[in-house]
Amino acid sequence: MKKLIPLLFISSSLTLLGGCQSAYYSAMESVGQHKRDILVSRVEDANESQEEAQEQFSSALEGLTALINFDGGELAEQYEATKDQYEASEKAAEEVSQRVNAIEDVAEALFDEWSDEIEEFSNATLKRQSQGKYKETVRKYKKVIGAMRKAESSMAPVLSALKDNTLYLKHNLNAQAVGALEGEYKSIKQDIEVLIKEMNVAIDSSKQFIANLKQ
Repeated sequence: MKKLIPLLFISSSLTLLGGCQSAYYSAMESVGQHKRDILVSRVEDANESQEEAQEQFSSALEGLTALINFDGGELAEQYEATKDQYEASEKAAEEVSQRVNAIEDVAEALFDEWSDEIEEFSNATLKRQSQGKYKETVRKYKKVIGAMRKAESSMAPVLSALKDNTLYLKHNLNAQAVGALEGEYKSIKQDIEVLIKEMNVAIDSSKQFIANLKQ
């Protein structure tokens, strides 16, 4: 019986969360902000987060370059700088993930509502046109969210490598440690370049999606 309590709690929590989201969208619609408007706003927010993440990961690469080129001085300061860059990159990645999740939430609510309302048409021509627009929008949305998720997944190996470098440097504050990290530098540089490229694809795709939604 005890095992049922956590499951019931989780189920109730999910139901409550869903109810809160529904109440939020209803409240926004009451002041003229419909789900389509919220979706556009959240895609724009995600674009902003991705651009900020690009800048942060580029900054982390610059910091790593400075570390590899370390030629004397306080290595402890280099460690602190490396640690700060990793933590800032982790925060930027979390922001991107949260905003992509927010997009999926409102998109699901929008498409569910749209699909249900299509069945309310009595005019066959209008119904067919609405269905066509619905299918086209869903198709374009899947392309956008797929690109965003791909870019998001590209952050994981970079963060993992930055964390490893930070920990290794923490445990070995000497010139030999810096030399040992040189082998990782090229791989991290390539991963960051791929990440930035994929984020550009996601940003460009989402801008086209926004333009289509506003038509």
